[in-house]
Amino acid sequence: MVGASLAGLSAARSLRKQGFDGRLVVIGDELHRPYDRPPLSKEFLAGALGEAELALEAEGEDLAAQWLLGARATGLDHVARAVRLADGREVRADGFVIATGAVARTLPGSAGLAGVHTLRTLDDARALRDELARGGRLVVIGGGFIGAEVASTAYALGLDVTVVEAAPTPLAGPLGAAMGAVVSGLHADHGVRLLCGVGVKGLSGESRVDAVLLEDGRSLPADLVVVGVGAHPCVGWLEGSGIALDNGVKCGADGRTSLAGVVAVGDCANWYDPRAGHHRRVEHWTGARERPEAAVATLLAGGAVEPGVPRPPYFWSDQYGVRIQFAGHAAEADSVTVEAGTADDRDVLAVYRRDGRPVAVLGMNQPRLFMRARKQLAAAVS
Repeated sequence: MVGASLAGLSAARSLRKQGFDGRLVVIGDELHRPYDRPPLSKEFLAGALGEAELALEAEGEDLAAQWLLGARATGLDHVARAVRLADGREVRADGFVIATGAVARTLPGSAGLAGVHTLRTLDDARALRDELARGGRLVVIGGGFIGAEVASTAYALGLDVTVVEAAPTPLAGPLGAAMGAVVSGLHADHGVRLLCGVGVKGLSGESRVDAVLLEDGRSLPADLVVVGVGAHPCVGWLEGSGIALDNGVKCGADGRTSLAGVVAVGDCANWYDPRAGHHRRVEHWTGARERPEAAVATLLAGGAVEPGVPRPPYFWSDQYGVRIQFAGHAAEADSVTVEAGTADDRDVLAVYRRDGRPVAVLGMNQPRLFMRARKQLAAAVS
């Protein structure tokens, strides 16, 4: 198991549940045992949740696994059936699960400049939490979900917050332009400045950041900057291994890769979606928890397993006290209608359709209606 976060842990659990009783090695480049990432930008960052409460393993859980933590994988030798580690060790095995996740994108020229943060790991969150406690002016670069959650948390902590988004409408990719505008309107509702349609030219400051320079010539004073411009899959270590790479590890609908005895799961895996007819890389908590079961079944069977129809991807976000829930694929829709609540009150249930068939659903503070609509969406898909 290369990767010791949610997807790797879920695969390890599935292996044991499906009857594998052999040697199991879990390799992770972080020193931490598996932990939950969604709270890092919310409850943990706000100081409302401690590190012990992030643990993903149940108390007393024992998978009879050998854990190699703080060990970075540098290569996969499919002939020798071995994973090479940065410290020179090799781990040999009959089967491999690739679950190395993704890494946050950084802003060019920001390396070594104090006060500039990304948020992906527990160590990232620790460092950012310490700086937020000092207060001041925060500029968040990127209006996606991570950026919006950080902005919401910082606002609640009393910081002066500005969000900069290069696209005309934040969240237009995952939610579509109309509903992306509704959700991102939460910033203005709470007095957080949102600047859209303008890129970042660079940062200023000698040893520590003091401003964000925009492409339109404006300068935003900043005591602290968070860069939330997405992530890219951690697959560079697989270059030259013979495994097919395309926006991550290219997989079949059952998690199979181009190498026998190797499957991939989680944020680094680009699975084939038989319903859509193309590959998708899904960076959501639920995918990392659910898909390993099918991949492990494929691995233990030694080949292809008839895959079921994948459930529509689901994710949630908490911003400014509003629970946002989404399932499906907004890009497939040719229409979206608000079916309960109002956009102005931020208590919306919206259904996305294509040719009259539901393809996605969005809820803002509508948990009961959303769960009902999500079940209807799953039934329509299958």
